[in-house]
Amino acid sequence: MGPRVNIDAPMLHWAMDRAGRELHEFTAEMPAVSDWISGVKTPTFKQLESFSKKVYLPVGYLLLSDPPAEKLPIPFFRTGKNQAEKVDVNVHDTMLLLQQRQDWLREYLKQNDFDRLAYVGAFQNNRDVKVIVASIRAVLGLTEDWASRCQNWQKALKDLTEAIEDKGITIVFNGVVGDSTKRSIGVEACRGFVLVDDWAPFLFVNSADAKAAQMFTLVHELAHIWTGHSAGFDFRKLQPAADPTEELCDAVAAEFLVPKAAFVRQWRSNPDIEHAARQFKVSQMVIARRALDTAQISKAAFFQFYDAYTRKEFVKKAKNSGSGNYYNTAKRRIGIPFAAHIHTAVKTGQLLYRDAYTLTGIRGNTFEKFFAKTP
Repeated sequence: MGPRVNIDAPMLHWAMDRAGRELHEFTAEMPAVSDWISGVKTPTFKQLESFSKKVYLPVGYLLLSDPPAEKLPIPFFRTGKNQAEKVDVNVHDTMLLLQQRQDWLREYLKQNDFDRLAYVGAFQNNRDVKVIVASIRAVLGLTEDWASRCQNWQKALKDLTEAIEDKGITIVFNGVVGDSTKRSIGVEACRGFVLVDDWAPFLFVNSADAKAAQMFTLVHELAHIWTGHSAGFDFRKLQPAADPTEELCDAVAAEFLVPKAAFVRQWRSNPDIEHAARQFKVSQMVIARRALDTAQISKAAFFQFYDAYTRKEFVKKAKNSGSGNYYNTAKRRIGIPFAAHIHTAVKTGQLLYRDAYTLTGIRGNTFEKFFAKTP
């Protein structure tokens, strides 16, 4: 049976609560936990290890007399509420994972004499939306009407992503923790977050979200880099939190994607969401949001449109959800700038394979195949 371990019931309750698990649900899956809580039995070390994996904790945490103080690494904002002190454990662990990658990349870039990114925090003390938007466009090499030359908004999103990555910003599109499909990140829990850094900024966009909303999230996060503030957000129904920086970044995203003056002219000539979306090469969801911003439609009309459009998008996504290409998915989950530096570091002997495996979550032959397929 192996040695048994004394563990306090409050620690078990804390671990399950932290993982977002209800007691009755968990004990149905692992009945022995009821006996541990009541004190009828104590777990073997092997059983405790199995429990720790289910609650996403190192087993050593469970042996402490009191729960460790855990603090979010960055501020997290909720729409219509104050800053959150606690987030979904999968969001929390994803933040820590990307921080680990960022820490490595920052040191690698410094050691290899890369320059700091001048645009990071360049507008920390400037709240002029148009000036910030102009700077972002200039750095990315985009004109005000760049999107109009794209075939559709999906192509515009692809081009925008590539322009951002070309400037040294790693974008992670993922809806799970690392590559663990059992640990999904709900859109209502987190739409995205940004880890601002002078050398290695990271953006996280929840790929479980409707693609129609991802472009707005992406530019909102870009604005955070320009203003120098790391943050996460649930951004429910594309509405910002009641925080000055969140509101500023929201306004920057809106002006960058759909310039107000051009939009109002377009809307007055043809007040139609679908038509405006084709003109500006953004999703209908973004146009509806811009129409709300500029008082062309009411909040009630926007929420009605948002709910209907989101339902339609997720039905479409469910119909089209196949297994997909593993390597394309992995590329989006890791981020191209980060992956490129990992590959170079391994090939030049600056990073051991075992450490590269840990940083990317890809191992062995799959690691080699991934980089053979990644430009």
